[in-house]
Amino acid sequence: MQTVLRKPSWLKKKIDFKKSYEVACLLKGLKLNTVCQESLCPNISECFSRKTATFLILGSVCTRTCRFCNVKKGRPQGLNLNESGRIVEAVRKLSLSHVVITSVTRDDLADGGADVFERVILDIRRNFSKVAIEVLIPDFKGNREAIKKVIGAGPDIIGHNLETIPGFYEILRDADYGASLGVLRFVKEYAPHIFTKSGLMLGLGETEGELFDVFRDLGRVNCDFLSIGQYLAPSSGHCPVKEYITPEKFAHYKEKALSFGLRYVLSGPYVRSSYHAEEYLTYTDEHR
Repeated sequence: MQTVLRKPSWLKKKIDFKKSYEVACLLKGLKLNTVCQESLCPNISECFSRKTATFLILGSVCTRTCRFCNVKKGRPQGLNLNESGRIVEAVRKLSLSHVVITSVTRDDLADGGADVFERVILDIRRNFSKVAIEVLIPDFKGNREAIKKVIGAGPDIIGHNLETIPGFYEILRDADYGASLGVLRFVKEYAPHIFTKSGLMLGLGETEGELFDVFRDLGRVNCDFLSIGQYLAPSSGHCPVKEYITPEKFAHYKEKALSFGLRYVLSGPYVRSSYHAEEYLTYTDEHR
């Protein structure tokens, strides 16, 4: 029988649905998905109360079967052709200055959905010239033409999460570590002016040495930004938590990651890929 670890005192954040009600209603009215809702993010009430959200495009059903993720898995439905316009409307109504777009993985599409990413980015740019645009993309099965399509649309940040150490990919991720690292490498080589970003979740049983090797790999592909957070199992059917990382350790890991050449790192128990996303560019602008 699997032992369930008791959450420590620093992991007691509660979701306040009253704080998230206004934004939740807006998104529902526009028929938009967010990773905040689909992934059961613990920061949802904090972010929604600040009128920020991470838009989830290409539907809400993923074609992959990663064991840590709460997003629905299976056979996706057809694409929503009005999705881009609805996101533009949400950006306007929320007065967003930094927009984060991510997606489910759509291996059923020839380009993995890169065309939709391109359309959303371009539509936001046409309507809001000063809004910063960050995209968190899937690996597109290593399809460089698909990645080029996203690059060509001109986002400010292109992220792709490594999620965990390479040794855990076989049991946790329906993906390949080398291919994921290759996405970050290719973006930076093809478009050095675009910032690259990745994310890691801790507490799955990784060692410090294995984690530092990932930091080193990210430094070698000139990744700019990194988010490091605590893995929290969405349900008993997902991969269990093996360890709760202390805030002090997260601070230590931040300094270690920076030592490998990353520009900016957010590291803490509740840090997620798009948590306080605007901070990365703000810090970079202030330290040019």
